[in-house]
Amino acid sequence: MIETRDLSIARDGTEVLSAVDLSLPPEGITAIIGPNGAGKSTLLHAMAGLLRPQGGQVCLSGQDLAAMAPAERAKALALLTQEQSVTARLCVGDLIAFGRWPHHRGRPGPADHEAVEDAIAAFGLAPFRDRSLDTLSGGQRQRAFVAMAYAQTTPWILLDEPLSALDPRYAHDIMHRLHGLSRPGPEARGILIVVHDLGITARFADRIVALKDGRLYGAGATNDLMTADWLSNLYDTPMQVAEIDGRRIPFAA
Repeated sequence: MIETRDLSIARDGTEVLSAVDLSLPPEGITAIIGPNGAGKSTLLHAMAGLLRPQGGQVCLSGQDLAAMAPAERAKALALLTQEQSVTARLCVGDLIAFGRWPHHRGRPGPADHEAVEDAIAAFGLAPFRDRSLDTLSGGQRQRAFVAMAYAQTTPWILLDEPLSALDPRYAHDIMHRLHGLSRPGPEARGILIVVHDLGITARFADRIVALKDGRLYGAGATNDLMTADWLSNLYDTPMQVAEIDGRRIPFAA
C-alpha cells in the first residue's frame, strides 16, 4: 500500500499541492489525471520520494518514505520521468539492464540477468535488444524505457507521461502490456501513471486520482467517476460520455 497523508508540496514558496490524502493498493493501474498545472507530476515525484513535503508524508507499507535510504527506496519504487539522460548510442539490452543497478551495484548475478530477460520478453523487445536507441522509433524507444523500469522488479512502477508524443498504436501497446503485468497475483505490480488521454484512462486504468488546482478533486474506480458532469467540472469544459463495451468513454462536447 502506498499512501499520502495530508501531503502538501511547495515550490519557490508557492504551495503546488495541498492536503492530499490517498491510499492505493499495490496492484492494478492508477491514472493521475487533471488539467495542465494541476500538480500531477509533482504528486508522482513526491510519491517517489524525490520531493520533500512541506507538510504531511508519503508512506509505503506503513513506513515514512522520507525515512527510507535511497537504496532501499529504489527497491520499492521504480520511477520513469519525462526526461531521460542516456546516450542515444546505448543498446536496448544495456538500457534495460540499468534497471537492475539498485539490486547489484555493479556486480550482476543470475537473478539480475533473469529479470532483464523477463523485461525484454514482457515488452516484446527481443528483436531490438542489440540495437542502439537512436535506431528505434519513438514508440519502440519508450517501450524500452518502460521495460527498464519494469526490470527493477519493484512492487510499484511510477510513470510520468510515458505516452506523450506516441501515436495510438504504441500508446495502446504499452498500456496493454502494463495492464497485463498489473493484474492481481504474486507477480503483480502497482502502476501509477500520469496521463492526459482520457480514452486511454477509460480503457486501461482501474482507478483514477484527479487533481485540480493542486488539490485532490476525486479518487476512485474509473468507471464510477467517468461521468459527464464530473469531468466537465474537472476540466472546466463541456464533456460527454459514451458507454462502449461496458466502459464509459469520455470526449469533448
